[in-house]
Amino acid sequence: MKNAYVLVVDDEYRIRRLVSDFLKREEYKVIEAADGEEALDIIFESNQKVDLVILDVMMPKYDGWYVLERIRDFLSIPVVMLTARSDEYDQLKGFKLGADDYVTKPFSPSVLVARVNKLLKRDRVSHEEVNFGSIRMDLAAREVFINNEKIILTPKEYELLKFFIDNKGIALSRDKILNAVWNYDYFGDLRTVDTHIKQLRAKLGKYSYYISTVRSIGYRLDAENEVIN
Repeated sequence: MKNAYVLVVDDEYRIRRLVSDFLKREEYKVIEAADGEEALDIIFESNQKVDLVILDVMMPKYDGWYVLERIRDFLSIPVVMLTARSDEYDQLKGFKLGADDYVTKPFSPSVLVARVNKLLKRDRVSHEEVNFGSIRMDLAAREVFINNEKIILTPKEYELLKFFIDNKGIALSRDKILNAVWNYDYFGDLRTVDTHIKQLRAKLGKYSYYISTVRSIGYRLDAENEVIN
């Protein structure tokens, strides 16, 4: 997606310049941040558009893990973690927190740019709308409407609703929902699914009944409701 805005966050000026130069050759617009605090200010406090973040892990003030968690609290933009540590634990941690890709130093700038291209192309391809009953999901803008009135969902609520619509009429276990929506094997309390579904139902308002509880299994988006409504 040419002319997209890429935020490069790294405390090493040399790394920022190298990555920025390669991105600019591909016609990306580059914003730079030297630490986690500056990155969060750019993302949340300024009016600067950000389509993708390249995020170093080891930085002063706020490290990359903290920044990634704050991003995922509110946004679903692609994030590529950039770090000198290549052990499996760190990679799993990055994916667990919601990273889209993971690149270790030293790295090939050309390969990094190729991964950026792939992630932004993936987002651009998902441009169609998804409809279910009175619900309309604009996949490009990641916006949800009920009877053409916009409702605000968190990234996890959005992914949860999309997963239900993709699997309408199918009884889904909590384990299956966790693995699909959270993108990793979840070892915590399965009630996190119940909590998010309760929140999602509240935001669906009078259409909360679209999501039914299946005793001893989990939940189902009832396909018949799509026809009735």
